[in-house]
Amino acid sequence: MAVNALGRVAELHQSPALDVRAPGVAEMELVGLAVRSIPATSRPTRLEVVARRAIELVVATFGVLLLVVALPIIALAIRLDSRGPVFFRQRRVGLDGRTFTIYKLRSMVIEAERLRDTILPLNVMNGVTFKVVDDPRRTRVGRWLRRLSLDEMPQFLNVLRGDMALVGPRPPLPTEFEHFTAAERARVRVKPGITGLWQVTGRNLLGHGEMIALDLAYIERRTLALDLSIVARTIPAMLRGRGAY
Repeated sequence: MAVNALGRVAELHQSPALDVRAPGVAEMELVGLAVRSIPATSRPTRLEVVARRAIELVVATFGVLLLVVALPIIALAIRLDSRGPVFFRQRRVGLDGRTFTIYKLRSMVIEAERLRDTILPLNVMNGVTFKVVDDPRRTRVGRWLRRLSLDEMPQFLNVLRGDMALVGPRPPLPTEFEHFTAAERARVRVKPGITGLWQVTGRNLLGHGEMIALDLAYIERRTLALDLSIVARTIPAMLRGRGAY
């Protein structure tokens, strides 16, 4: 996809809080998936680190409480719709390349992992990222869970455990991470997040190269103010469901 990702960001978001055209990022040139210049991670102050973690704990605790309240209804819908467990667990790559178990509400049939290779031709993303529009493995209830991002609510547990942050790049699968370029591996300099710049900018409507550029731009400009701005934009993005599949 020969589209300048940073140009797309400027087009979609004029807010100064989300202006990612910082020195070093503006000079990034995407040639296919190769990013010539990898921006250095900014060094947050101790106060900012403490404040970010405190906010994460409060929001994640509230998210877990919401999940507990909604779980009986969601769990019943999942079990009535298809056989299998309510929760789905999967290994992902997190901070500094360490793997961890991510938690989701199951939105696919239980054979989904085994059937993945059979639908590889349906992949709509370039690069190693795998996304399918109207994935045939998705259950009826799963389509609604995915559209509203409700399937990701258990990841608040990952935030409480310290495996994830509220805001950050999405954690890749180990099989994806193995094929990452040096530029793409720079995404694990920070904790993966439940939401991020990519999700509020266009989600799966953007290509793999654009996603990588947005993640690297976020890493360079990562501040508490930017995180709060992204979190504030996440709920409207979830309700619209644009690019969620």
